[in-house]
Amino acid sequence: MPSARNFPIAADCTAYAYGNFHKDFIRNHITLIGCPKLDQEDYAQKLTEIIKNNNIKSVKVVRMEVPCCGGIENAVKKALQDSGKFIPCQVVTVSTDGRILD
Repeated sequence: MPSARNFPIAADCTAYAYGNFHKDFIRNHITLIGCPKLDQEDYAQKLTEIIKNNNIKSVKVVRMEVPCCGGIENAVKKALQDSGKFIPCQVVTVSTDGRILD
């Protein structure tokens, strides 16, 4: 993975809810997308390895306002902590009607 200035990690439904998702978040970036409610994976372990083994400058979590999306935010925070690296992390929350809340 090449060096990423801003590494987006997004809940898959955010791309459907927010019309400018590609333009505002993922254009020209390597992006990870998943659903903590539907996937039976431990995102934190996988993300920890990705963060440890790559030159990531910052992380941007794009999540929905619904409670299940808290899982992706928590996994990213745990992965950052477990990686042993200090990397800035921003969380952007999308409303169910497609507005940016944060």
